[in-house]
Amino acid sequence: MTATMTAALAAVTAGPAPAGAATPPSAGVLNDPFFTYDRPAQYGVSRSDVRVPVRDGSFIACDLYRPGGSEGPAAGRHPGLILDYTAYADQAESFGVQATYFAQRGYNGLVCATRGSGESPGRVDPFGPQEQRDNYDVIEWLAAQPWSTGSVGQMGVSYGGHSSLLVAVNQPPHLKAIIPVNGLHDWYENTIYRGGIYSPRIRPWQQSVAPDTLTTYAEHPLYDRFWQDRSVKSRKHRLTAPTLEINGWYDRYRDGMVKNYLAGKDNVWLVSGPWRHGYPAKQYADIGPGAYLAWWDRWLRDDPAAPLPKAKITSYETPGPGAGAGWRQYPDWPPPGARALRLAFTRNGGLDRAPGRPGAATFTVNTEQTPAAPDERLLFETGPLRRDLVLAGDIETTVKASFTARDGNIAIVVSDVAPDGTATRVTEGWLKASHRHGHRRPVPVVPGLTSDLRVHVWPTHYRLKSGHRLRITVSSDDHPEIDSDAPGGRVGLTVGAGGSYAELTVLPAP
Repeated sequence: MTATMTAALAAVTAGPAPAGAATPPSAGVLNDPFFTYDRPAQYGVSRSDVRVPVRDGSFIACDLYRPGGSEGPAAGRHPGLILDYTAYADQAESFGVQATYFAQRGYNGLVCATRGSGESPGRVDPFGPQEQRDNYDVIEWLAAQPWSTGSVGQMGVSYGGHSSLLVAVNQPPHLKAIIPVNGLHDWYENTIYRGGIYSPRIRPWQQSVAPDTLTTYAEHPLYDRFWQDRSVKSRKHRLTAPTLEINGWYDRYRDGMVKNYLAGKDNVWLVSGPWRHGYPAKQYADIGPGAYLAWWDRWLRDDPAAPLPKAKITSYETPGPGAGAGWRQYPDWPPPGARALRLAFTRNGGLDRAPGRPGAATFTVNTEQTPAAPDERLLFETGPLRRDLVLAGDIETTVKASFTARDGNIAIVVSDVAPDGTATRVTEGWLKASHRHGHRRPVPVVPGLTSDLRVHVWPTHYRLKSGHRLRITVSSDDHPEIDSDAPGGRVGLTVGAGGSYAELTVLPAP
């Protein structure tokens, strides 16, 4: 490791974290009454099938769970919950387990099949305007029932998380709060066109859930009104309901969840764990049901005894378990004390604070769906770290590149390289060169002309241990995250002084 690199990393890792910025290192175990909140079941459950009328004369088929028992619903009025408003009718029984839990504690719960799924007539158009209107109407119907208090919340995972966020920006009057789990910020950039490049990961889902979208999504390769109508980002100022985001640092929607927090810090709380796609239940470091119940009791029952999280950000420092890893709580994200560390791509394949002499590096475009060969990628690495390095936020890369073709893709993969050479993928980002000024209208690529490509790399909260190296891989392909659709040819990077670089968001490592 160069002396410059040693000094740079020492500067961002030396010393304790700022006072009050995070829980002490010994508190890697989550110690917050919000997550241990509980109260016993008070009721049995009365279940029935309902057809909820919507404004165009159609209906949405839902399973209704009410506090009650074998003799029917209990007397009195109770707040309502929409639980997993999705196109997955075959999963209604598993969603019903959640509905049962809340009904036993005094909530009316609906598990609903979106238009065109299950027993709901029509055609599935995931997250489209019609689906959002239907969801709005279901919330208002539930609020208007004589056995309802008029206060309604909505939660769900993945599809249901997206639905929760999208209906919230439509602001139905009786929606008081939401809990999106693995939810979107923007359907275009989070899922379908990553950096303007179609993601093949979504096609099997399209085929099974909404085959029409295989045509319609391909007809909208640019960010137009079609995508704005399916976006939280385009209406982020309308995300005003109290929002508890449950995010996974290994999940495909982590970038969107962090962006939702950044867009609405006053009313959004973020919990990010070491989880993959799905509810935290049965995953490592599961938070249990207490947090969900506390949230609903606070906002729907107006119970002052139900706590909020101690901090706006509750985040698990991955990969864990291990010294220094575990739960942290912060008042904001990126955490107070986080700094930008700018590392240049150097002529000798290094990542260093000192860029060194100007130079160039090239790779061949991989046009096949196969792992990149050595000449189809460029690797840039730090030397072995003398201290732990904690990544806590986005990584923004500026790739100064030229293409022999009239367009191209840039894929950035950030890895943790252990002393034995084993590389662990940490995070990634992508960009189509013609989308370097945004996704609304492409800008032509002139062969041989160098352009600055700002490639956004998804956020992470990750500790690289001392002795490990940080690696950034640059290529044209990252199948199956993005299509292998870059035209053949070569890509040249400007490196060294005045060349390509990455800006990491890092924390002092306690």
